[in-house]
Amino acid sequence: MNVIYPLSVPKGRRLCCEVCEAPAERMCTACTVTYYCGPVHQKADWASIHEKICQLLIPLRTTMPFYNSEEERQHGLQQLQKRQKHLIEFCYTVAQKYLFEGRHEDAVPAALHSLRFRMNMHGLNSVELVPAYLLLAEASLGLGRIVQAEEYLSQARWTVLKSTDCSNATHSLLHRNLGLLYMAKENHDEARYHLANDIYFASCAFGTEDIRTSGGYFHLANVFHDLKKMELADTLYTKVSEIWYAYLNNHYQVLFQARSQQTDLLGKQLVNDTGLDEAQEAEAIQILTSILSIRESTFDKAPQKTVFVLKTLSMLYFLMLECSKAKEYASRALSLAEEHLSVQEQKVIQELLDIISTEEEQPIT
Repeated sequence: MNVIYPLSVPKGRRLCCEVCEAPAERMCTACTVTYYCGPVHQKADWASIHEKICQLLIPLRTTMPFYNSEEERQHGLQQLQKRQKHLIEFCYTVAQKYLFEGRHEDAVPAALHSLRFRMNMHGLNSVELVPAYLLLAEASLGLGRIVQAEEYLSQARWTVLKSTDCSNATHSLLHRNLGLLYMAKENHDEARYHLANDIYFASCAFGTEDIRTSGGYFHLANVFHDLKKMELADTLYTKVSEIWYAYLNNHYQVLFQARSQQTDLLGKQLVNDTGLDEAQEAEAIQILTSILSIRESTFDKAPQKTVFVLKTLSMLYFLMLECSKAKEYASRALSLAEEHLSVQEQKVIQELLDIISTEEEQPIT
């Protein structure tokens, strides 16, 4: 990092910290277009997102070159917008992934980048800012900063209210985060109201059986679990498990059929075929492992439900190319199935385990 000398800064230009917007005292020497108030925020930003996007920021934060024609200028502007869109989505996905992994502190700088890029591209009042506000609200909740979370949610809510073209997906995200806020405040009635709205809007946008709707069911199940309404919670946890199983099994069967027909569409090496981005994979792991923990705590009542979640997790990790974890969950599922389930169910799990073992033994080329 280079220390910024005040006399070297053009008159009237204010350099701000990337994380907190306080007056900057340091500059990233790799890109020379990013500034910080001190080493603490520089390290936090680097660990979160800056290392991944450092060089990508240079063309966005430097003066556009001189173009010889209007056509060249328009092309340059289009390329700039493409870079901005890419960074908006990339920073958003990274921040989401951190949240699902419980890394709330790391999520903040990535979410702030997504918010600022959105502001630059869409303006200060656009509904496109809402997803970034919600990321920051969720990160604040995870860090125990409820007042700050409420401020971000208020901003998101006000932006949605002013908008005439807010999508069902955005309404769903807003209500989900409001539900999480009220869960943190132990206001279960308000939490249920907002999570029910989350499910409604997500169902309108994606359908009732979509993995993007499953998060609402999952959080609502958690509310009922906290209220000791175990039958309602159990029904919703089962629905979430079934949604993820159906989604993953579909991808698994396509891959299995291609292999049984000796169809080599994507090369000899197995490729990631979850159809999910990194944030969605992290969400699947977080949801399914949470449900597994609950199932194992009530295992004596319904062992088949524990086996079902173990099998789902095994398929998830197999499609993510993490064969050792896939084998671990499949082995646990088979062990329990041999004690409690039918021979046919044992056979299905054994076939999955055999495929995983075969894949694990193949040399990487």
